[in-house]
Order: sequence, then C-alpha cells, then structure tokens
Amino acid sequence: MRVAVVGGGISGLVAAYRLRTALNDAATITVCEATGELGGKLRTGKLAGRAFDVGAEAFLARRPQAVELARELGLGAELTHPAPVSATVRAGGRTLPLPRHTVMGVPAAPDAVREVLSDAGAAAVAAEANLPGLSLPRQDECDVSLGALLRQRFGDELVDRLVDPLLAGVYAGGSDGLGLRATMPALAAAVDAGAGSLTEAASGLLPDHPNSSPVFATLTGGLGTLVSRLAAASGAQLRLGAPVRALRRRGDGWRLVLGAVAAAHAPADAELDADAVVLAVPATAASRLLAEVAPEASAAFAEVELASMAVVGLALPPGTELPRASGVLIGEGELRGDGTPFTAKAFTFSARKWGHHDGQGAPVLIRGSVGRFGDTGLLRARDDELVRLVRSDLAELTGCSAEPVDTLVQRWGGGLPQYGVGHLSRVRRIERAVGEIDGLEVAGATLHGVGIPACIATADAAVARLVGR
Repeated sequence: MRVAVVGGGISGLVAAYRLRTALNDAATITVCEATGELGGKLRTGKLAGRAFDVGAEAFLARRPQAVELARELGLGAELTHPAPVSATVRAGGRTLPLPRHTVMGVPAAPDAVREVLSDAGAAAVAAEANLPGLSLPRQDECDVSLGALLRQRFGDELVDRLVDPLLAGVYAGGSDGLGLRATMPALAAAVDAGAGSLTEAASGLLPDHPNSSPVFATLTGGLGTLVSRLAAASGAQLRLGAPVRALRRRGDGWRLVLGAVAAAHAPADAELDADAVVLAVPATAASRLLAEVAPEASAAFAEVELASMAVVGLALPPGTELPRASGVLIGEGELRGDGTPFTAKAFTFSARKWGHHDGQGAPVLIRGSVGRFGDTGLLRARDDELVRLVRSDLAELTGCSAEPVDTLVQRWGGGLPQYGVGHLSRVRRIERAVGEIDGLEVAGATLHGVGIPACIATADAAVARLVGR
C-alpha cells in the first residue's frame, strides 16, 4: 500500500507514525512538506546556544494524547512541567495576578475577578447571576458569538481585561470573532444542562477539590525532539520543500502533483501516485487541494479565517532579575505610560516558568508574542525593529532593560485558525464530504482544536478510519 501524507506538522507526522504502526512494512509512506523543515508550528531553535521553542512551547497534560505519545516514543524522561509560579495580567494599567476560579476568564463567582476590574466592571459581573435566564440554540451547529454573549452578560471590561488576553494566547484572536460552542464547549454544555447564568455554568465546571496534577507539560530538549522522533519512527520517505500543487483521482487511487508552479517539462519526481492520502495542512492549502475532488469540503475550508503572529526570543545576561511570575498577558486595549499601545500581547518568562531553562550562569530566556487576528501591521516590521519594540514593552512592564546577549524571531504567517461562529458546522461539512471518498482523510488544527493533543487526536482518528476501510 502506498500512502501519501501531505503536511509535515505534528498532525501529518503522527498520521505517518500511526500508519507505520498499523501497516508495518506493508506500506510505503511518503510525507510531503512544502517547506524545508518538518514540525509545522512545533519548532525548536537555538537561543544563546540553548534549545528554545519558537512555536508551541507546551501542551495540555490533562488531555492524554501528547503525554502518552511522548512516552510511547521513549521521551518520557524528558517530560517536564511548569514551576509553581503564577501568571499575571496587565489590566487597567496594573500588572496583577491572573485570577483563579475562572473558566478561560469566565468567573465562577464575582469575587474571583474583582481585583482586575474597576468598581463598575465588578458590579456588572456581580449582576450577571441575576439577569434573566440564559438559553442557547440547542443544536451543535447553531453557535453564538462568544464575545457578544459575554459582553451582554458581563459587560465589556471582563472581556477586554481578562477573557480576550487569555484567548489571544490560544487563537491570536479575541472572543468577538470566536464561537461559544467551538471554543468553550463545556461552558455551553453546562448552560444546555440547565445553568441559569454563565457564572453558575462556570462554577459547575470547577471541581470542589482542584486536581493538583500539572495542567501543562513540555519536553526539556524542546518539542522539536518529538518531531524528529516521530519522523524516524514512521520510517516515511520525506519530501521536503515539495509543495503539493494538485490532488487528482487516478483509477482507484490518487496522483499528487508536486511543485509550487506548473513546469513545461516536469521532472520525474514531480508526480506521486498513492493508494490513499491524508491531508494534514492548513485550511487554505486544504481548500485548494480539495477543490476538484471534494468541492463542498473545499468551500468549508475556505471559510476558515487565519491569524498570523510572531515569537520574539530574548536571551538576557545571567543574573538578570525578572518578576516572580511565569509571564504576563496584555489586553489589546492596555496602554503604555506614554499612551501608546503595547506591541506584545504576552510574555513568557521562560527562565521562571521552566526549570530546565533556569540554572546558575544560564542566560535568562524570555518569549514575547506579537500579533492579533486582523492586525498584521506590526508583523510587517523588520526583525530588529520587532525586537526593539518587544524589549521596550518588557522594560515598561518589568523595569528590565538589560541588553540581550542573543535574540531570535520566528514568524508564523496564517498559522492559527479562528474557530468562529459556524465553525462546528464547517467541520461537519468537511468530514461528511471527505467521508464519502475512499482513500482520503483529513487531520489538523482546523478541525477539533488547535492544541497539540487535539491535533494528535485528529491524526489518530484519520488513520483509524483509513485502515478500517
């Protein structure tokens, strides 16, 4: 059997690995990656000579797929969890501890968020539980705007100061452009089950005795080690720098046309025949490749909007003092002392958050995140200018103006899908249309979650369906 996996990110590589596990040596597996590097949004670079993640930096540990995969690949000894330090948020011109007892910023009780709000904002949150009863369209396909609902129930301040800064770290987008059921399904389910307010719904989701197990995990050698281990274990033929330009039916199988543009005299390796194909690429590429073979799925993929962002790594001199926090989130409306907006939307104090980045004589590593959905102006700045702006923000927030011993900038153009209103319906259309075609499957962050465990789950499911058929 010949299987082509289009996309060499985490979803594509997991698919290739699972195919190898299921089919053993009976399959020829080829991974086609448009860029010259595997991993997609998992990328480990070098900052001051140390391995440093410039894409995703961690994954949910309480969702088992990523932890189990790391152990399965022999990386269990590299699993590590954040240090016991809290995050902070810039709210109303002050840097404050990130409130606990919330569901992505939605409070389980009014007092939970009191410190980050003005008196008027706190009063609006306190009044939410007494508003008229709450009901939602019951069908999963009928979503509502998360931002519109939260603003209606709690007012603008809670959204702007707390919810949106949290969501920006996941989607690089704010609640106004996201769907409730697509991004907070548990909260919607609590309302469906009878919660009369969002405060009550959030309260019911938080356990009486919180689980002490860590929420997040990463690998001490960087998440790039997961990428390289998957590639090796899959035994796949790797075609790097080989964008797939077209996907066509050929008898009972498929023909993939490679190359960024059509050539008058195509080389011998410009086409690849396969019995089955797994597409694990961003929405734009998936839409283009499915235009002829699955037009309904292509149209649904085309409706998914994408956000761009950049990660700025700073290595400060050993001994540089940082706040006792894992980092700081910054709301879009927050202003610097001179009245100008911040460039960064968040900082991770990596030297504080992760023990493997700390140590005597080690450079002090920091990640700055830049870029929000719909606002690409800042991302047009040159690397040196982006570093200057992020350093200025860091000084404003922490007083730290130390000259870096090294810097690193990684840009992610169109890297984060937006789970807007109607996203669940789009995914159903995609999966229904693709499901009618033998030998074709889709996986990736566009479907059922942007995090690493969610991407792994889509690859597992795609391979299970493919092998089962």
